[in-house]
Amino acid sequence: MPSVPPPDWVLVRRRALGDRIREVRRERKLSQERLAELAGLDRQAVNRIEQGHQSPVLDNLIRLAVVLEMEVVLAGPVPEE
Repeated sequence: MPSVPPPDWVLVRRRALGDRIREVRRERKLSQERLAELAGLDRQAVNRIEQGHQSPVLDNLIRLAVVLEMEVVLAGPVPEE
C-alpha cells in the first residue's frame, strides 16, 4: 500500500529543520561526513535531512542535536513560508 505524501505544511517545517541543522553544522565548521561520523549516522542520511527529503527519526535528531550542541524543541514557532 503506497504511503500518502505529507501535506505542504509538514514539508515546510521539515525543510526549516534541515536548514537549521545545516546552518549550525556550518557554524561549527563540520562537514556532513564529520557530523555523520560523530552522530553515528551516514553522510547520505545527514544530507537527506538537511535537504528536507527525509524526516529524521527522533533518535537521530537527538544524536545530531547532541553533536551540534542544540536543544531539541518539539513545538515551537511556525516558520514563515
